[in-house]
Amino acid sequence: MPEPYDDANVFAKILRGELPCHKVYEDEAALALMDIMPRADGHVLLIPKARARNIFDVDVAALAALMGPLQKISRAVRTALAADGVTIQQFNEPAGGQIVFHLHFHILPRWADVGLRPHTGEMEKPEVLEGFRRRIVAALESG
Repeated sequence: MPEPYDDANVFAKILRGELPCHKVYEDEAALALMDIMPRADGHVLLIPKARARNIFDVDVAALAALMGPLQKISRAVRTALAADGVTIQQFNEPAGGQIVFHLHFHILPRWADVGLRPHTGEMEKPEVLEGFRRRIVAALESG
């Protein structure tokens, strides 16, 4: 039996305006923000505004509405950070590595011969995140 959606998760709180974020992009269906515990410089998260625990229970239309922003933001991240590529990750349920139970995609800029940092739970300084956010937003705005 699937677990119910938990309205107390951190992304639900961000969507309700109860917690701050370093917003990169927003439209009627999606919100993109800087990951506060990044595994790479410029690590962005894309979340649906729809209530969805993960890939198993998301409405197909809500999932489809994320794909355009996912591509657009991935291109902007690559450009803004002069990355050689981008890794996109999405985890489902604890056995699949999911920690926050609101559907989300990780957009990780990648450079040749530079590995991802381990997930340590250590938070990045807000001014560092803001610097990356500004660069990515500028790349989004320039197309």
